[in-house]
Amino acid sequence: MSKLEIRSPLPGTFYRASSPDTPPFKADGDAVAANDTIGLIEVMKTFQQISAGLDGKNITFLVDNEEPVMAGQIIAEVDP
Repeated sequence: MSKLEIRSPLPGTFYRASSPDTPPFKADGDAVAANDTIGLIEVMKTFQQISAGLDGKNITFLVDNEEPVMAGQIIAEVDP
């Protein structure tokens, strides 16, 4: 079965947690619902919340915390 892709809606820096002292919104292997926050993207000192956008299980992040991303880049994959 093919994995479903979660793509970055805009370019910026991807963060998996709201601050360095907090746990990530989701960890590899977690299940996600469409409205679950999986991370934040910082663009010019503004943070945009990123939702999974789909229901799935076993999320796998393909970018590291604090890694630059481009619009449309695959951030993570989930099993349907």
